[in-house]
Amino acid sequence: MTQILVTGGAGYIGSHAVKRLLADGHNVAVLDNLSRGHRSAVPQEARFYQTDLAETEAITHILRENAIEVVMHFAAFAAVGESMAQPLLYYQNNTAGAVSLLTAMQRCGVARLIFSSTAATFGIPDEMPIVETTRQEPVNPYGWSKWMVERALLDLVRANPQFGFTALRYFNVAGSAADGSIGEDHDPETHLIPNIIRAALGRSGAIQIFGTDYPTPDGTCIRDYVHVEDLIDAHVRSMNALRDGDKRFYNLGIGRGYSVREMIAATEEVLGVPIPVQEGPRRAGDPPVLFTSSEKIQRELGWKPAYTEAQSMIATAWNWLKNHPNGYGDS
Repeated sequence: MTQILVTGGAGYIGSHAVKRLLADGHNVAVLDNLSRGHRSAVPQEARFYQTDLAETEAITHILRENAIEVVMHFAAFAAVGESMAQPLLYYQNNTAGAVSLLTAMQRCGVARLIFSSTAATFGIPDEMPIVETTRQEPVNPYGWSKWMVERALLDLVRANPQFGFTALRYFNVAGSAADGSIGEDHDPETHLIPNIIRAALGRSGAIQIFGTDYPTPDGTCIRDYVHVEDLIDAHVRSMNALRDGDKRFYNLGIGRGYSVREMIAATEEVLGVPIPVQEGPRRAGDPPVLFTSSEKIQRELGWKPAYTEAQSMIATAWNWLKNHPNGYGDS
């Protein structure tokens, strides 16, 4: 049994981490300012603290009060478009917030961190698939805000050899808990799968396709998806393997991508209804194809995604949305 703090544990990915860690028998504390998370996504068994990452003193108290041994850090803003419009918001929360957290950890002697990073640190690579050694050249403040945290973590290990971290990089997270107990509830929703489902149900307008003339088989962008429960399994495996001085980086994905049209067709198959589509011009900065190789984590930690077909990911998202049409109902 490990004492674990999950930051952002009321959010989409963080809440799935809390669920898994509790099921594994760990003691879990959750830190979330609820600016984008949902209190009802956090089980009663987890100790909840409505605290901001900037509150270094409060975080220090939480770490000590709960005798925390490991931190899983998910508390970040993650909308690329928003980061372009409000860059300081991203540097303040994602970068400065992480430094505040690390400062509190250092004060308390907490020397293990699992960092939920992003494949956006790679920018627009020239070759696919993206591997851990691909050159990192972010193209937006979101990617840079996470890259800066990765840099700070490397420097921290150099200065403190007892500290160890793993950073996990991935693109699109998909699906919901297999039992339908928790799921995805964003406002506004920017992820493709829940937006396709909402369009299918008539809860929104037609699903927008931005660009149909890309050099791909069907003319639409291709992206990598990883199911949220597979993602959390990688975080847990990384936590269990972490040792003093570790500075590990792993990419997470299924090793291939799905196009926008393929995701729409797969959703039509799962729901059994046609989906209205509206085609439009490309968005600036959208590369034709992005997907990662997860060979390294599969080789080193034995991780293997259970969900590799689009239909299986979509089915879990549908299971959540059909039973929770208003999400958690608290926003």
